[in-house]
Amino acid sequence: MAINLTPLADRVLVEPAAAETKTASGLYIPDSAKEKPQKGVVIAVGAGKVSESGNVMKPQVKVGDSVLYGKYSGTEVTFDGKEYLIMREADIFAII
Repeated sequence: MAINLTPLADRVLVEPAAAETKTASGLYIPDSAKEKPQKGVVIAVGAGKVSESGNVMKPQVKVGDSVLYGKYSGTEVTFDGKEYLIMREADIFAII
């Protein structure tokens, strides 16, 4: 999937996973009680963070990685009718 949106520096564009609609026991969760997703897929990655010595440090995540991030991490943006999050790479906790 090609997207014409490139994050700058150490920022990452993530497509959040859909919120859970049912509990493990089969109960449906109303919209007002749904939790924000904390995982998603990396759609685009910036060039990397610039160190104090002026070198660009390559990002650890790449396009297509499934990641876990903080509940309130990033900034929500809408691009071409889809919802995304732009966050710093440091806000990503793990690659799954």
